[in-house]
Amino acid sequence: MAGPQVQPGPAARIVEVAVDAAGAAGNRAFTYHVPPALEPLASGEAVLIDFGRRQALGIVLGEGRASPGIETRPIVDRVRADGPLLPELAMRLAAWVSARYLAPPALTLRAMLPPGMLERLELVAELRPALSSIDDPADAAIVAALENGPRPVRGLAAPEGRAALLRRLRALAVRGAVDLDWTLLAASAGPRWVRWVMPADPAADRSGRPLGPRQQALLEELRSAPPEGVPAPELAARHGASALGGLVRRGLVRVETRESPRRPLAARAPGRRGGRPAGADLSDEQRAAVEAVGAAIEARDPTPLLLDGVTGGGKTAIYVELIDRVLAAGRPALVLVPEIALALPLVDRLRADLDASVALLHSGLSDGERADEWRRVRRDEVDVVVGTRLAVLAPLDNLGLVIVDEEHDGAYKSDRTPRLQARDTAVALGRLAGAAVVLGSATPSVESEGRAREGTYQRRRLPVRLSGTPPAIEVVDLRAELAAGNLGMLSRPLAAALAAIEPPDQAILVINRRGTASVVLCRDCGHVQACPECTRPLVYHQAGATLRCHHCGRASPLATRCPACGSSRIRYLGGGTERVEREVRERFPELRVGRLDRDVVARRGAAERVVDAFADGRLDALVGTSLVTKGLDVPAVTLVGVISADVALNLPDERAAERTYQLLAQAVGRAGRGERPGRAIIQTYQPDHPAIVAIGEGRADAFYDAELELRRQFGSPPFARLLKLTVALPDRDAAEAAGREMVARLRDRAASLGADVQVAGPGPAFIARRADRWRFNVVLRGDDPVRVLGEPPGPPWSVDVDPESLL
Repeated sequence: MAGPQVQPGPAARIVEVAVDAAGAAGNRAFTYHVPPALEPLASGEAVLIDFGRRQALGIVLGEGRASPGIETRPIVDRVRADGPLLPELAMRLAAWVSARYLAPPALTLRAMLPPGMLERLELVAELRPALSSIDDPADAAIVAALENGPRPVRGLAAPEGRAALLRRLRALAVRGAVDLDWTLLAASAGPRWVRWVMPADPAADRSGRPLGPRQQALLEELRSAPPEGVPAPELAARHGASALGGLVRRGLVRVETRESPRRPLAARAPGRRGGRPAGADLSDEQRAAVEAVGAAIEARDPTPLLLDGVTGGGKTAIYVELIDRVLAAGRPALVLVPEIALALPLVDRLRADLDASVALLHSGLSDGERADEWRRVRRDEVDVVVGTRLAVLAPLDNLGLVIVDEEHDGAYKSDRTPRLQARDTAVALGRLAGAAVVLGSATPSVESEGRAREGTYQRRRLPVRLSGTPPAIEVVDLRAELAAGNLGMLSRPLAAALAAIEPPDQAILVINRRGTASVVLCRDCGHVQACPECTRPLVYHQAGATLRCHHCGRASPLATRCPACGSSRIRYLGGGTERVEREVRERFPELRVGRLDRDVVARRGAAERVVDAFADGRLDALVGTSLVTKGLDVPAVTLVGVISADVALNLPDERAAERTYQLLAQAVGRAGRGERPGRAIIQTYQPDHPAIVAIGEGRADAFYDAELELRRQFGSPPFARLLKLTVALPDRDAAEAAGREMVARLRDRAASLGADVQVAGPGPAFIARRADRWRFNVVLRGDDPVRVLGEPPGPPWSVDVDPESLL
């Protein structure tokens, strides 16, 4: 409760309110009652409330219940925002996200709204249509200031002072002369307005003066313009602002101010880029998948369907067919992709194949573009929303279909509050909306594979490529390359294959350099030091010069010689995309080389340009991180080279082998999609690792069998849930001590609840020191770790439910 309590009336309605104010960021809502004058008040509406000794903005979550013996305070006023900020479906999803990921309700709702929407709460004055006569000069001045439209009160002149101005405005409101409303005024993400110019009646000009040459040219252009007119900035640029202004003053043209939405796709012409031609018939397997999901759309059955097929098996064609079906049923669709660079090829396909209005939502848009796209979705003006993980929070209503492409991808996990997993959130959204849910991947996550095996998910397989043939796979042992004196990033087989590339053939080179992670590895035998308890790779920590297990916290001294073969050639894996790009350019100057990684994606429009250039055949080779292994369907690619499979493989995380297998399978699948045969070359120091053997021999089921068995032994998803707590303090010893105290408290609580939850730690985070703070992790695993945690701890702790990584 907030501040002194006020007794509600006997029939007062109690509601839960998310308070958007400093000091209200706890994982709870606050209870208020609704004065009769504010009814009806719906969930999702913005309200003004008393919170402590100040007033704050709140959002109504839904019906509430007052605790016995505690009186509630009334909601002060409704905030004008053209109805609820979010539709009912989005409000129910917000409640699920907040509860699932222990996120404050207000922060969850902020994530669902466009940037800046909650930043400016203003008291706005507006003239009433039926205005009585005003005799007082001061009141008349206020009325005159409002004749051109509503104005924020703080923007009105106050010669008598602010208090006197407010008294006069309230008196005018009582007389029915003005309306006073608390209103959310958009900040930087507000609508963009543009003046449009149209010709007027020539008889309106009584000046008798001749027109100048520029004015005559401007009027001539308007006579041949479309009926809606021409934007004023364009006319002013061509004919001069003075010419336009003179015509306006003489009444020869009229001007209207209209909203001009910012469209991310406005400059991108519809059409396919590097993909397959339209009109191809669906295979029997594709048709079976379409019919299964089509039945789910009709029955409003939200049971997820795992679309599990080889790369090039035709998942995108199924998506297009399903979207066509759901649009025919009058319901919109949501399509999630893991990366911004993958959104555009899919949008191109939808715009080329379907007569549909598509909205694009991702973090690479400007605030204004995101806000305008959000408003289009909120007004039900779009048929399909395509975007990255933040698109799962789009304000959709009556949703009919949810598609999560490349559902296995780690990019679906958010690293900011709310730390949601977009794939799992999409499954929950389908359940709340009664929408069909499709999870597509050539390499399903181990969690989804497990749920499909146990029957929680349906499954449809696409076992055959629709075009081309599976590429020939060659595994290159980098130990032999070193023995032969090759110290470069490119092995001899890969260099020879690149030398043979001639247009129109193209190549993709992948190096999955994740952050600054280093793995301690013997370059003679490929041995990686692992924890004897967990079999997970040990990580070098400079502080204390020790190797630590990030699974159980076990510490070991750093070996100066390889424990397996005695070699002293123990090294850290290194190198990245820029080094590979440089080496390829130097060794093969005739090749046109492009790069796609996080640095490129961060530059506005750069990823789009690189992908389009590669798809259109203007690049011969594309070097990149895992980004280049996802969603690129370019038939001219005949060669894929994986520079190093070992960096991701040996990260000290229980998903390391899974991520490596998925990366390699996705990368290999880019080759040989056209008429010419494909070839994939995988470079590694560990050719006998199960993940690499599974790729080379095509033994996916054996790999999943082994991973699921490990997950079962460790109590990891899908057999249990994980929760990670991280403490960050300037003093290392204090941070570790806080971790030990937390572990002791949680173990006691788990014992008292009789919960089957293990508490491990504290262990140093993979990046042990960040922003001058030492970081330690505590990990809970079991059926319900959230119940054991109870109320989430505040700073210096952070909470990550269902973490993607335990690093």
